[in-house]
Amino acid sequence: MVRKILPPENLNDIKSQHPESRLVLTNGCFDLVHIGHIRYLTRASRLGDLLLVAINSDDSVRRLKGSGRPIVPLSERMEIISALEMVDLVTPFSELTCSRIISEVRPDIYVKGGDYTSESLPEAETVRQIGAELKFIPLTVERSTSQMIQQIVSSHNREDEVMP
Repeated sequence: MVRKILPPENLNDIKSQHPESRLVLTNGCFDLVHIGHIRYLTRASRLGDLLLVAINSDDSVRRLKGSGRPIVPLSERMEIISALEMVDLVTPFSELTCSRIISEVRPDIYVKGGDYTSESLPEAETVRQIGAELKFIPLTVERSTSQMIQQIVSSHNREDEVMP
């Protein structure tokens, strides 16, 4: 799996190493991977020949999601996502948006979940500037990492249940 993990300084090499491939880029925190993530990445991978997943650093996850996050550290999140068959490459990024990665990699397609629109997506202008296609994949499952954490916390805090 390590060979799928790409250091940020090697991002410029992707297009030259895969000149005939249609490159798809997506990004996210991928903290506590769930079925929604799997279905999303599967659909994203079908849009092109090569799927690059950029993963938020621990610090950027904290800035986006709050001080209790991430639950899973970056190195483990990258290893988990790189182990997925539909993912070709994984790279970390430390910014709050993926605009720098988009500019450097220049994907053919940039993909985000259906919870975004062209108007609400911070990276939309960067995608337009490089001439890439912007695709939104509808969310197929009402599931989120934040929801899972809330469910775990509330079930753990029930006093009427016997804990082993």
